[in-house]
Amino acid sequence: MSTTTAETPATVNDRPAEAPRRTRGRGDASLAGSLVSHGILIVASLVALFPILWLIFLSLGPDKDDYLHPGGIWKKMTFDNYSFVLQHTEFFSWLKSSLIVSLGTTVIGVLIAATTGYAVSRMRFPGYRKFMWVLLVTQMFPVAVLMVPMYQMLSDLKLIDSYLGLVLVYCSTAVPYCAWLLKGYFDTIPFEIDEAGRVDGLTPFGTFARLILPLARPGLAVAGFYSFLTAFGEVAFASTFMLSDTKYTFAVGLQSFVSEHDAQRNLMAATAVLIAIPVSVFFYLVQKNLVTGLTAGGTKG
Repeated sequence: MSTTTAETPATVNDRPAEAPRRTRGRGDASLAGSLVSHGILIVASLVALFPILWLIFLSLGPDKDDYLHPGGIWKKMTFDNYSFVLQHTEFFSWLKSSLIVSLGTTVIGVLIAATTGYAVSRMRFPGYRKFMWVLLVTQMFPVAVLMVPMYQMLSDLKLIDSYLGLVLVYCSTAVPYCAWLLKGYFDTIPFEIDEAGRVDGLTPFGTFARLILPLARPGLAVAGFYSFLTAFGEVAFASTFMLSDTKYTFAVGLQSFVSEHDAQRNLMAATAVLIAIPVSVFFYLVQKNLVTGLTAGGTKG
């Protein structure tokens, strides 16, 4: 009697385990996509940096016509333009005037814009919606139209050729935009914080100063940066309302390098590089809150 033994098939557990297939996460990008995105960012960075690097390069040329033949600058680079600007021009007077006007515009403009934006965001007084639209309409008029009435008002107030007069003029430009910006940011702050302040016995202004403003720091940084740049780089109002050359701002002082028959472009380039330093320092001080403030007021949550 013969017996046959049946071969038992291999069990599943005896098979070699296959390595789990890695699935791409939602935020993961393919190699090709990563290369494309990095390439676009590099090109965009070069486009943004090229004018700055080109200006610095031209500022190292000793002759006023070197910009016509930039290749020759390599052989004769020098810092003489910077030393001339610092020693033989009114650079430091321009710096003082620019900082006084810019910082004054920033402090006064942001204070007015913050209180205006908070009032419209929290209080429902008659005509509060129309009030914001009126602020927006003021931005529609060109500088040429505003120049004559503003000059007349400053003349009546004895503020021609004064820092305060120029600060007030710049505030009229910066406040409407900053009020809209901060109003949108205050809308994102819950009303419960105001109610908690009232429960604790704070006045409306106390709630605004002690509770709301610390939370609105990113929005205030954006408003301050905009106000500072608006005042720092403006030319038309400053050249019209400031009569003393010692009170010229940087933007107006640059015009002294250009005459009817001559243009010292090498000195203009060196001065422009020096002008960028205070703006860069101010940007560094507010950059931590700048990106957050730019996007926080876009949605109400």
